[in-house]
Amino acid sequence: MEEAGGNREFKTFSVKKLHPTFGAEIEGVNFPNPSDEQFKEILGAMAKYGFCVFRSTGMDDTAHVEFSRRMGELDDIRPYMTSGRKMRYEYYELFDAGNVDEDGNVIDPSSPKAQYQKGNALFHVDSSFNPRRASFSLLRAHELPPPGHGGNTDFADSRTAFDELPADLKAELLEKDYAAAHCMAHSRKVAAPDFFKDLDVNTQPMHLHKITQKHETSGRMNLYVAAHAHHIVGLDRAKSDVLLKQLLDHATQEKYRTSVPWENPTDMIIWDNTCVLHRAGGGTFAGKFRRDLRRTTVHDASSTAWGLNDPNSRGSSL
Repeated sequence: MEEAGGNREFKTFSVKKLHPTFGAEIEGVNFPNPSDEQFKEILGAMAKYGFCVFRSTGMDDTAHVEFSRRMGELDDIRPYMTSGRKMRYEYYELFDAGNVDEDGNVIDPSSPKAQYQKGNALFHVDSSFNPRRASFSLLRAHELPPPGHGGNTDFADSRTAFDELPADLKAELLEKDYAAAHCMAHSRKVAAPDFFKDLDVNTQPMHLHKITQKHETSGRMNLYVAAHAHHIVGLDRAKSDVLLKQLLDHATQEKYRTSVPWENPTDMIIWDNTCVLHRAGGGTFAGKFRRDLRRTTVHDASSTAWGLNDPNSRGSSL
C-alpha cells in the first residue's frame, strides 16, 4: 500500500502523515494478530513517526495486553496502587487513563483522582520518574464522550526540537551532558498546587536520565525533558529551573505539536516516549461524560533505558 506522497516504504498498510515532521495514521493493520512482516513494519513506522494512530482496532482488554506483549516487557500497576486505589481491570498491565471510578461513574473534577490526573495535562513522557523508563505506550479507547466534548491527546516532536535548538544551547547540552532528576510528585504538584500543598517533593523518589541522548531505532538525537523533570544535576536550582523551562518551552512550541482526536471505541494510539512528548487535552466532558481510556506501557530496552539509575532500585509512587 502506498504512503502519502507516493512513498512505498511500507508494503502491508497505508500511511497518512499527521504533521510535517512526525505522527501518522495507519490503516490496514490486521489486529489483533498482525503477521510478523506487518508487525516489523509497525515498529518501522514507530521509529520513523514517533507516534501512530490506529482507528477501530476492535481490540478488547485481552487483545490489547497480548498485542502489547509483542512490543516488549510490560510495566504493571501494582507499584502505583497506593492511597487505597483499587483494580478496575482484570489485567495488572492495564493503566487507568480515564475519568471513571471503580463503580463506572464519572469522577467529580474536584475528587482526589481528578486532582492527581491534572498532571496528565502537562507535556510529559511516561515513566521518566522510574529508574527504568518507558519506550512505547499503547492507549486504547474503551468508551468516549459524545463528539464535540474534547478529550484529544496532544503530541510534541522532541527529535525535531533537538535538531532546531539554538546552536549555542545545543553545544552546551552536548558538552555538559546534563542529567535531569525526574519525579512524579513534582509534576503532580505543579499541576495541582493547592491539592498537593503539603507534599514535599524533595522527600519523594527521583531518578536520573540524560537530557540529550540518541534515539536508537532512528539514529536521531532527542531532547528528553518533560513535566516530571524536577532539576538538573550539578546546577544550582535557579539556573536549573530556567534551563528546564527554556528546554520544555522550546520542545512544546506550536510548530512541534499536533493534536489527535479520538473518534471511535477501540481506537488506539501508540507512541514512543523516548522521542515524543504527550499530554491529555481537556474538554467539556469533564464531570459529565465517561472517557474510559486504557494504557499499556512497555519498559524501554535500549542502552539508555536505566539512565544513571541502579537497576535494582524501585520505581516512584505517589
